[in-house]
Amino acid sequence: MSRPDFEARVAELGLELPDYGKRPYYGADYGSMKPHHITGNLLFLGGHTADDDQGNVRLPGRLGQDLSIEEGYAAARYTALNCLGGIRYALGSLDRVTAVVRSLCFVVTTPDFEDVHKVSSGATDVFRDVFGPEVGLGGRATIGVMSLARRSCFEAWVTVEIDD
Repeated sequence: MSRPDFEARVAELGLELPDYGKRPYYGADYGSMKPHHITGNLLFLGGHTADDDQGNVRLPGRLGQDLSIEEGYAAARYTALNCLGGIRYALGSLDRVTAVVRSLCFVVTTPDFEDVHKVSSGATDVFRDVFGPEVGLGGRATIGVMSLARRSCFEAWVTVEIDD
């Protein structure tokens, strides 16, 4: 049985992923951390946000005050693209992914904003589109929070199962 070609799927979808081999993963800008950790057949990504390739925060602010659901969804999509870049950096190729196990999403909101799930779908929709529903959709939790570093509105932690 042939393996899916997720790298080709990224190209087919016209997605641009950051190359952390050229510009290092931006997480170190936020303090002491590393971009990922692999143990056994699991890849744990460090926190990813919607930062652009120059380290600027895309769509800063708070959902329910500064940003619409659509803008939050877009920030989550940018974050997912950064996660895919992080996966590629850690593994050399997206083709080593066998499953997205889970994603934990943080959305900066006003106290009364309840549509955090609609925002985080921006990230998980990207994973589904690239890897397909069987591989790309794992468990997901979304938490509304009061703040993230540098006014980011969205952050994701992702765990991925990988081949040997």
